Amino acid sequence: MAKDSKTTRAADIERLVRRYRITSGRKFRLRDIDPGETGGLRSKEHAETLTRQGVEALASLQERLYAQDQWGVLLIFQAMDAAGKDGAIKHVMSGINPQGCQVYSFKAPSSEELDHDFMWRTTKNLPERGRIGIFNRSYYEEVLIVRVHPRILEAQKMPAALVTGEIWQERFEDIAAFERYLARQGFLILKFFLHVSKAEQKARFLARLDEPSKHWKFSESDVKEREHWKSYMAAYEDAIRHTAAPHAPWFVVPADHKWFARLLIAAAIRHALDALDLRFPIVGAARTAELARARAQLVGAPVDESGTVGQALDTAPDSGDDRHGRRGKKARKAGKGGRRGKKNRKAPRAHEGAARDADAIDRSGAAG
Repeated sequence: MAKDSKTTRAADIERLVRRYRITSGRKFRLRDIDPGETGGLRSKEHAETLTRQGVEALASLQERLYAQDQWGVLLIFQAMDAAGKDGAIKHVMSGINPQGCQVYSFKAPSSEELDHDFMWRTTKNLPERGRIGIFNRSYYEEVLIVRVHPRILEAQKMPAALVTGEIWQERFEDIAAFERYLARQGFLILKFFLHVSKAEQKARFLARLDEPSKHWKFSESDVKEREHWKSYMAAYEDAIRHTAAPHAPWFVVPADHKWFARLLIAAAIRHALDALDLRFPIVGAARTAELARARAQLVGAPVDESGTVGQALDTAPDSGDDRHGRRGKKARKAGKGGRRGKKNRKAPRAHEGAARDADAIDRSGAAG
């Protein structure tokens, strides 16, 4: 990537996004991506500037997405604790209109959710067309924490005959098929794994313990889960390898530096939305005529029975008047003392013209 500069080209950002985008898991290895990478960027301030630009662009793209009302967008965030999911969502989506965005966080399943298939609780919260849906954790938990802790599977009331050594492969296939189905229905799917190192996670945990206002974020179970770090990394790698696809790519985001993670996430979303060629709808002739009639009513222009808009009523001050109220050059040609010129003497009286205008407005009632 090019060196830091205010003129960083869009092509540089695209190359950065491509570097961490996984569309085929066949050769993917998690160890090939260092959690401390910054994609060649060394300036936090420059990265934050690029992130702000990306956030502004996302606001414009989301407006078109909402207006066009054809595509839906699903953003999935997965990570180990303290990797920065919540902060990334907050910063990257800060410019988005809340009316067009939905965020769902999935914790331990409820008893009702356990009475359904493992994808039920997420499926019923999918975004509508024209909106962005964000899953803070998702159905991928079923091949991550459930795989690391198989006892959780026992609570899911699965028939014993179906819980075999093939269950993880079967769930990968189910997830891949589901995401392929969504893509075919017009949904853009982007999946982000915030890849934090074990050392950085420890530092963030300690920071939480040092700051009383962040104690609520800490749980003793967070420390216990660190004992299963290798198992989690293996589960993440396997999940990405089996479910990465061009229509549902994974982005493995180096997350030791929050400023870089946020830049990469914003750039990836912007790049994907740009590719949709989102446009504001173009209205047809009938709608254009309707808008013209609405404008006519607002400015006081007559509309005849056919709906044709005429000249606006001349209720404004004479354009020939100067700022001191004196008549302009054209008005002065009518003669001194306000006398009418030859042409003006043949003009209809003022009250006659107003009567015709009023009559035209009355006739426009049916059309308006």
